Amino acid sequence: MTLLTPGPNDARATDVAISVITFDLDNTLWDVEPALLRAEEAQQNWLKQHRPGAVEALDHEALFEFKKSVWKRHPELLHHVSQMRIQMLYELLVTAGYREADARSGAEQAFAVFLRERRNVVLYEEALGVLEVLARKYTLGALTNGNADIYRTDAGEYFDFAFLAEDIGASKPHPDMFHAALRQTGARADEIVHVGDDPEHDVRGAREMGMYTIWVNTRSKAWPGGTPADREIENLHELPEAIDSIIT
Repeated sequence: MTLLTPGPNDARATDVAISVITFDLDNTLWDVEPALLRAEEAQQNWLKQHRPGAVEALDHEALFEFKKSVWKRHPELLHHVSQMRIQMLYELLVTAGYREADARSGAEQAFAVFLRERRNVVLYEEALGVLEVLARKYTLGALTNGNADIYRTDAGEYFDFAFLAEDIGASKPHPDMFHAALRQTGARADEIVHVGDDPEHDVRGAREMGMYTIWVNTRSKAWPGGTPADREIENLHELPEAIDSIIT
């Protein structure tokens, strides 16, 4: 665990009384890459079986370019990752020559297959034990830009609330995500520690709200610059101690 000294402009209270811990999910409580790879494969297989011709002619690069074109055409879906994927699948099927009704139903069914695998995540080995310890002392919440569902995991029993960016209409580091946690708990910003793996979305976003921050750096990356998190950990085993060190 790395202990970092607050900067000279840190206006948070010196007598800390932490009552809430909020978590990012992907790559904070689990490695999301295996689930995403399985989900993409399941989606592709479903399309090949039930909507032949939709993806066979597209290699990985061509499919990615098609996705980017959909993102550019639909900026209103920027913070709605589920609807963006459904729209991409719909346009993919229309481009392949399917009628609108078949394209729409195919997009929704293919997405359902994707989402089932995408949410089938494997928690880090130490996660449940750490969450059990923290849940005895703090209110726990989840704030995610993705469409993971903490309540579909074994960790769900320890969480008091969870917000997805697509429910809020804004993604971290936008303050609306963190405001949702403030409204839900009634806590002040300086009574919350936010835990996440992304220096921009999690650390900067929460810090600018006045929350304490812990950077989960499981891959031993160098800090990219700017004001660092209050604490840095490489394994969730270190989290309770890191929180205690903020309080003391």
